[in-house]
Amino acid sequence: MEEMEEELKCPVCGSFYREPILLPCSHSLCLACARNILVHTPDSESPQSRRASGLSSSDYDYLDLDKMSLYSEADSGYGSYGGFASAPTTPCQKSPNGVRVFPPAMPAPHQPHHHSSGALLPPPSRHQCLTCPQCHRSLLLDERGLRGFTKNRVLEGVIERYQQSKAAALRCQLCEKSPKEATVMCEQCDVFYCEPCRLRCHPPRGPLAKHRLLPPAQGRVSRRLSPRKISTCTDHELENHSMYCVQCKTPVCYQCLEEGRHHSHEVKALGAMWKLHKSQLSQALNGLSDRAKEAKEFLVQLRNMVQHIQVQMFQLTENSVEFEACLVAQCDALIDALNRRKVQLLARVNKEHEHKLKVVRDQISHCTVKLRQTTGLMEYCLEVIKENDPSGFLQISDALIRRVHLTEDQWGKGTLTPRMTTDFDLNLDNGPLLQSIHQLDFVQMKVPSLVPAPPMLQLEECCTHNNSATLSWKQPPMSMVQAEGYILELDDGNGGQFREVFVGKETMCTVDGLHFNSTYNARVKAFNKAGVSQYSKTLVLQTSEVAWFAFDPGSAHSDIIFSNDNLTVTCNSYDDRVVLGKTGFSKGVHYWELTIDRYDNHPDPAFGVARIEVMKDVMLGKDDKAWAMYVDNNRSWFMHNNSHTNRSEGGITKGATVGVLLDFTRRTLTFSINEEQQGPVAFESMEGMLFPAVSLNRNVQVTLHTGLPIPGFYTSRASIQS
Repeated sequence: MEEMEEELKCPVCGSFYREPILLPCSHSLCLACARNILVHTPDSESPQSRRASGLSSSDYDYLDLDKMSLYSEADSGYGSYGGFASAPTTPCQKSPNGVRVFPPAMPAPHQPHHHSSGALLPPPSRHQCLTCPQCHRSLLLDERGLRGFTKNRVLEGVIERYQQSKAAALRCQLCEKSPKEATVMCEQCDVFYCEPCRLRCHPPRGPLAKHRLLPPAQGRVSRRLSPRKISTCTDHELENHSMYCVQCKTPVCYQCLEEGRHHSHEVKALGAMWKLHKSQLSQALNGLSDRAKEAKEFLVQLRNMVQHIQVQMFQLTENSVEFEACLVAQCDALIDALNRRKVQLLARVNKEHEHKLKVVRDQISHCTVKLRQTTGLMEYCLEVIKENDPSGFLQISDALIRRVHLTEDQWGKGTLTPRMTTDFDLNLDNGPLLQSIHQLDFVQMKVPSLVPAPPMLQLEECCTHNNSATLSWKQPPMSMVQAEGYILELDDGNGGQFREVFVGKETMCTVDGLHFNSTYNARVKAFNKAGVSQYSKTLVLQTSEVAWFAFDPGSAHSDIIFSNDNLTVTCNSYDDRVVLGKTGFSKGVHYWELTIDRYDNHPDPAFGVARIEVMKDVMLGKDDKAWAMYVDNNRSWFMHNNSHTNRSEGGITKGATVGVLLDFTRRTLTFSINEEQQGPVAFESMEGMLFPAVSLNRNVQVTLHTGLPIPGFYTSRASIQS
């Protein structure tokens, strides 16, 4: 309870409240202190008094100045002045709580005041003003003066209990000199007795025999819990408070209500509002209690940090030679990093040049193919228009009109906008680096204890799916330094160097695009403004041996129709449209199959692999971004960059199965129909990120099957070759 003591002291005298009164601003004052800081203000300052006197506002300029001086001192305390007297000459006093208190001003003798016209004015009347020393709110008192304020009985009771708890021992209340220690307390008499006084004044016979005697400590609790005297109304001293005015936020009696002071106000029973406000205060204390608990834990953390800092500073001074060597090594590492970056930037200039040329040449190739198709369609349409057979013309005109409109729309979707600018932005931005060099300091080495502890990988939440890995981590339970972010690193899946794959505040990350059937090592470290932590323990992750995937609606042509959880596709156009698989491959051996669900009018669907930027509105293999086998009901061809090779007998029908085998170990692509290899090895030198791909029109529907083992025809051929 000692921490509560400041709440029980008057802001003016600095002692425990004596006869505290409750101000309308909810602060309290001792009654005697309130008398000392009363301010006497002329009634004639009010606008009503000015209008009644018939004087101009200039006649009371000196009053306005005095009133302004009263409020201007609210920043550091409060002042007082009496009538028209000058400022008090007695120096102000200062309470133990730091509040400036002027002694009460003595009323100056009334001096006659002359109007500007020469008329003699009567001395103005006076009323009292009180300024709260805590919130500096000014309060005007009515004719009752300080008696109009409610006594703060709750505060009195708390002070009484506090002072009793601080007393070394309870003393007898009937001893005339040197009260002895009390041995009992009579619950009915409400008096503490020592043993001699009890035998003399409270005999265990007669009318007092029925009184209940308690030990002093128990009697103190009983007195504390006993109901106190019911408060009476400040306006009607014979009436007890029985109701509560919600608007005025004050207890009232029945006579106050009958006089109409709280007419149209919401009034509730005193007991009900007492319980309601107690409940609200308890709920508010719950939140404050949580903040106090957090503050205590924070103080413990700060004290521990002080100890860590002192230990680290001692170690730093003890190892000055090691410190100097560490500083030199760190600076040399920065210079080496800068030299490596210089080499990378020089190589980037050439790479940027090659990239721009490649993008522009690819766009030229694409536009050339598209323009050739458009020109052929135009010439064909012109020849059709020349025909004089109306019925024959009308049989094909609708389809031609749709093709013309569709081709026109395809030219309008950014096709005629260069994909690359000719400008080279090669101005080196070295400003941030130079600023960092100038700001390079020993902050991290001065307070190494502020660096966060290494994170802990949560093994139960870390997992792999296909070629994706999800990792989760957290700070150690006893860590006292907060981390501002984390850095997740993975190696290349082949025991190579680690690389950063995530930097951020989150404690969970999913990494996509890993190699199938590969073993990765993962680790994480934390950082804040003081520096970077040590790495966590390394976690070993194994990706799936085979891939499970579906078609990707996000990258497919808009004419493709998906069903069966994106495993089945067809098309609503007579032209070939391309759809890719959702998973790309760059390492390992992968095999998937496609069953022909529908095959009408002998179309030429194409199956194979492609890069993500492949053309989606032509047959697969027309550009240099796809490697495919297109097949009809009798034969098949391999096609890449619009080059047709290796015609092979054997086609497809409804129910047939087409297999695609991508082997990065041999860098080959092989096809099969109904589990029999179709033709020779289709393509060699396969490398880079490749996605499963299909092109088809509205006459074909296929279903994808994944997660399959390597077929027998391929494994037997591989064993023969070995």
